[in-house]
Amino acid sequence: MSSLYPLKFKTIFKDKIWGGQKIKTYLHKDFGSLPNCGETWEISGVKSDVSVVADGPLEGESLAVLLEKYQAQLVGKKVYEHFGNTFPLLVKFIDANDDLSIQVHPNDELAKKRHNSFGKTEMWYVIEADPGSTLISGFNQQVSEEIYVDRLNSGHITDILNREDVKAGDVFFLPAGRVHTIGKGLLIAEIQQTSDITYRIYDFDRVDDKGNKRELHTQEALAAIDYNFYPDYKTKYQEVKNEAVELVTCPYFTTNILDFSTSTSRDYTELDSFVIHVCVEGSYVVECHGKQYAVKAGECILLPADANRADLITINGFKILESYVGG
Repeated sequence: MSSLYPLKFKTIFKDKIWGGQKIKTYLHKDFGSLPNCGETWEISGVKSDVSVVADGPLEGESLAVLLEKYQAQLVGKKVYEHFGNTFPLLVKFIDANDDLSIQVHPNDELAKKRHNSFGKTEMWYVIEADPGSTLISGFNQQVSEEIYVDRLNSGHITDILNREDVKAGDVFFLPAGRVHTIGKGLLIAEIQQTSDITYRIYDFDRVDDKGNKRELHTQEALAAIDYNFYPDYKTKYQEVKNEAVELVTCPYFTTNILDFSTSTSRDYTELDSFVIHVCVEGSYVVECHGKQYAVKAGECILLPADANRADLITINGFKILESYVGG
């Protein structure tokens, strides 16, 4: 059995009605003959789209097979005990050339009951934003289901939604139940629970190239929505150079940002989890288990749970989202 090492996976490209060209022009990832690319799935255990190792001795092996084979060695003892042979996180890049639909995701309890699936709590890190870009996260006032349904049916749903101005470096945490949409002009890194369940609430009456509107899930969404108003929807964090800064911590994942101009080392001895690096800027070499792996902006790498230390070697600096399960 080949020993584990830091793993890169083949990118899964998804064309979308709202997708654009930034995956190619900004992240330099070639999506071939697709007319556009709305999403790339970088690390996925979703059954319909399981990631496959891109290089090294395990090239061609799927993440599902590796998980069955290596278990806690790959993901950590507690993670494996809790999630078994399902990889718990899904990592994406999203290019919104147009507004995404207004949508909501169910929590674990509802998703289990309806779909035998995990719910979908997620976070966004804004890599690049066109001037004037906005997104929607949550409500701008306390609402009830009745108020929500009335506004939806009368075509005024956006009147009660919280719209945020967005710039590069902004972070949004979206627990399951929060109504949201990514606005046009945004390139985003998304870290989420392993789930592909989305309830589409409103799609701006768009039609595809065959003249068809996309399916809405108006009724399904009602029980999934958190109707509460919250004072802050944007995640506040200190932008500090050359140290790890925590962005989000929740039962499903912890994500730090590492904005470094110099080389550094990360000690993962206390973690009982795999670690994912999402490189959003710059480049570096990760040295782990005595081997070196180059990583650049637009790439992700999975460090197995048995990697207790990683040296991150850089010449011109990097910005990484570092995620794991547990704290």
